[in-house]
Amino acid sequence: MTAADPHDSRPMADDDASLRREAGQGSFFGRRKGHKLRPHQTDLIAHLLPHLSLDLGMPRPANAGELFDPPVESVRVEIGFGGGEHLIAEALAFPHIGFIGCEPYVNGMAKILTQIEAHNIGNLRLFAGDAAELLAWLPDDSLSRIDLIHPDPWPKRRHWKRRFVQDATVAEMARVLQASGEFRFVCDIDSYVEWALAHLVRSPDFHWLAERADDWRKPWSNYTMTRYGRKAEREGRRAAYLRFKRTD
Repeated sequence: MTAADPHDSRPMADDDASLRREAGQGSFFGRRKGHKLRPHQTDLIAHLLPHLSLDLGMPRPANAGELFDPPVESVRVEIGFGGGEHLIAEALAFPHIGFIGCEPYVNGMAKILTQIEAHNIGNLRLFAGDAAELLAWLPDDSLSRIDLIHPDPWPKRRHWKRRFVQDATVAEMARVLQASGEFRFVCDIDSYVEWALAHLVRSPDFHWLAERADDWRKPWSNYTMTRYGRKAEREGRRAAYLRFKRTD
């Protein structure tokens, strides 16, 4: 997600070379850039991002924990962190867990770098690209959780293939999640919620954890509401909060 309207999938130019990538066949996102970056944000992208960014050209690590120094107890991934509210809150609340944030849009990356600098966060790594490529690079059984919060719903039928939740990505998530690891999905667009449920429920690798309506109508404990979540509430849309456990 980006600072732009999350339901507007029109591609925009990205003027930063470190984040430029063509959205070719099989990509799950368009190219977006919102307002012009402030000088300090541009400086953070040029000088801080290279120290935190994962290089998928390097050999796959034996385990995801190797990507962090000092060592961490487990590793989580957030796909499309937008403004970074949820990811920053999680990284601060769980300093012994390593977090990887995936965001292909320059404004979102600039915002989270500002927060990382302000809070001196050391347990967060970043990937400025397609989350499917990140999952393909990560080793088996390496993550304890994957979060996908208010993703672009790609509402037009011809764009559904760009939705992140697909049979292939569900299989990849199952591969990289540890046994009993979780995939958490938050969305305020009913058609995408139904789409995600259909894909996850038919997967033999995941079990939907909901036992009652409130389990998906209300956020889980200590959930950090994002700006998109607040916008959805203001506009009368109710989000679904879905949790799926990887089967043993």
